[in-house]
Amino acid sequence: MTQRHISHPEPLPVCAAGHSARHIHDLRRISAGGGHFVECRCRATRKHADADTAIAEWRRLNRPARARRTPEPAVVDNVVQMRLPGLAAGNAA
Repeated sequence: MTQRHISHPEPLPVCAAGHSARHIHDLRRISAGGGHFVECRCRATRKHADADTAIAEWRRLNRPARARRTPEPAVVDNVVQMRLPGLAAGNAA
């Protein structure tokens, strides 16, 4: 067998579709198509000579989407409200 599954103490993050990931080490030389990669049912990283690089690529590909920030409404504090005659507190029509 030329591929070996590598277990980690903490699980790898799931993909965007929710599939669990697994770290695979292809034992062939890099020039022969070997290396480390992380895959799930729907996607996989490229093969890398270093395991940390493959895991970093997986984390980058599957990081949670950032929520858009809604702009806060501008606070207007330079407006002076004047009382109009005839519209007292209890006489509003």
